[in-house]
Amino acid sequence: MKVLVVMGSKSDSHIAEKVTSVLDEFGVEYDVEVASAHRNPKKVEELAKKDYDVFIAIAGLSAALPGVIAAHTVKPVIGVPVSAKLGGFDALLSIAQLPPGVPVATVGIDNGKNAALLAIEILALKDENLREKLEEYRKKIRG
Repeated sequence: MKVLVVMGSKSDSHIAEKVTSVLDEFGVEYDVEVASAHRNPKKVEELAKKDYDVFIAIAGLSAALPGVIAAHTVKPVIGVPVSAKLGGFDALLSIAQLPPGVPVATVGIDNGKNAALLAIEILALKDENLREKLEEYRKKIRG
């Protein structure tokens, strides 16, 4: 099971690091790519067609990246809005308000950690070991 983390630009790497640190903690395999939905649409399409189980797309401003990935796959896509302008509300609405039929799960602004945890929850549906790690994590954060 593998996750693809896609950033709309290198300036989103601080959010990608939040994602990858959680995936590392849980031992989940992943790759990280930089591909803009507007500047590299062919690359985004090619990435969306690769054999990953879950996609995490990190984007600010118009935040088209998660929706473009979702348009090219039937696998789960998690969008992470970035606070580039307007406090990130522009990106949040761009991701959350996709048209019916092309869903993208959306986490909070700059919340790469929750994106990774949601990806892990999805993967844990078919991976008992990962589910056990997730249950232990939840016990630990409850205190």
